[in-house]
Amino acid sequence: MKLHYYPETDSLYIELKSQLGTEVREVADGLNVDLDAAGQVVGFDIEHASARFDLNTLETIALPLASPHAT
Repeated sequence: MKLHYYPETDSLYIELKSQLGTEVREVADGLNVDLDAAGQVVGFDIEHASARFDLNTLETIALPLASPHAT
């Protein structure tokens, strides 16, 4: 899983799989879900992210990480 923030558009993309989506569905105002060809969720795009969330803090709780990796 990767988090991508794009300041020029103030959008946050939560990448769940490292493959390209083939379909985008708006599930709520400013929240789009990317789906692959099989209809599985690839990621989420959140518009106006800094107005909606505190992007200064990232907290994880009980993730089953064998070896944490941050870049």
